[in-house]
Amino acid sequence: MSQLVDRRLSGKNRSAVNRQRFLRRFKGQIRKAVTEAVSGRKIGDLERGEKISIPSKDLSEPIFHHGPGGRRDMIHPGNKEFVSGDQVDRPEGGAGGGGGQASQDGEGEDDFAFELSKEEFMDFFFQDLALPDLVKKQLAAVPEVKRARAGFVSQGNPSNLHVVRSMKQAIGRRLAMASGPREALKEAQEALADLEDRGLGTSPEADELREEIERLKARVAAVPFIDTWDLRYANRVDQPTPSSQAVMFCLMDVSGSMDEDRKNIAKRFFMLLYLFLTKSYERIEVVFIRHHTVAVEVDEEDFFHSRESGGTVVSSALELMRQIVLERYPSQAWNIYAAQASDGDNWEDDSPRCREILSQGILPLVQYFAYVEIEAEEPQSLWHEYERVAAGSARFAMQRILTLADIYPVFRELFRKKVGA
Repeated sequence: MSQLVDRRLSGKNRSAVNRQRFLRRFKGQIRKAVTEAVSGRKIGDLERGEKISIPSKDLSEPIFHHGPGGRRDMIHPGNKEFVSGDQVDRPEGGAGGGGGQASQDGEGEDDFAFELSKEEFMDFFFQDLALPDLVKKQLAAVPEVKRARAGFVSQGNPSNLHVVRSMKQAIGRRLAMASGPREALKEAQEALADLEDRGLGTSPEADELREEIERLKARVAAVPFIDTWDLRYANRVDQPTPSSQAVMFCLMDVSGSMDEDRKNIAKRFFMLLYLFLTKSYERIEVVFIRHHTVAVEVDEEDFFHSRESGGTVVSSALELMRQIVLERYPSQAWNIYAAQASDGDNWEDDSPRCREILSQGILPLVQYFAYVEIEAEEPQSLWHEYERVAAGSARFAMQRILTLADIYPVFRELFRKKVGA
């Protein structure tokens, strides 16, 4: 019988290695489950982990067991068919004596469910991706205050007592206080030894040296091992800590041509962008701008569920975004990202104006601007004008999304890690 003994030390995070091995092994199944998990969440509700289920059929593990070959001594229960000396045939296929297959009409095993942490959830979504042109890390409007170490003090809370530092202080104090008596003690001992070598060990001078030696020893011994003056306490102070901040603009066409399916695709894309930004920024604000012929800033509920009739004037949304940036989000203090979703429909005369506003009024202020065209049959005037913008600026990118399955590949293409970055 084989016996395996695990002699690894049981540390605080002893299961961390096994967990990472498990995540690597079932990477495909976990990524698929994570991709589907985003459909039921709001944009601001993404900063948490996720419960993932893996089919039990994918969790089979290799096991050690006896093979069909070799010679083995076994004890079988007695019965009426065999007597001493009979030979027992080996079982076919080397199968053990366990139970047979489960009944086909019974229920199967439950799927294996486990919790992904926030960091693991985000890593599976955004592996091999990087924010483009991430160059600004500014202080937030209200800096966060964190406790930081600030050396040592001689008075403090007993729970903050620093033993090592206190012992160093005690050693230094004892050396300083006892250095003089130790030198005098050494000289007196050498003088007494000299008198004894000359046969004057019983002289009055020798007796005086002995008394001096005892006095000096008592003086050295009187130096305390540790004193209240030696105690040192770790000191911590409130220190403003720089925290990065970003604002994410979501622009979407809500005219009659943008049906619920298109809005659902746009929502998932915006959710991916928000979750992606949380990996690099501590504070994120989201601004929702919907438009048809007129643009307006709304909350998330109206952004995804309101629907208007009539035509589309995309420039109204770009103008409103530029106005909000200038009034509330100065580019020297904010990292600005924008994503625009549309079906490509726009007034012919308005598309050149969109290109002008984007090139001259918005791109100089933002870190990145992504445009996605959803379920558009053929590229229209807005797409062609935006192609001219993309050719002249590295801060602008555009892609087309035809189905739900295209969202993640398109997102990866828009925010892929650049070579050499």
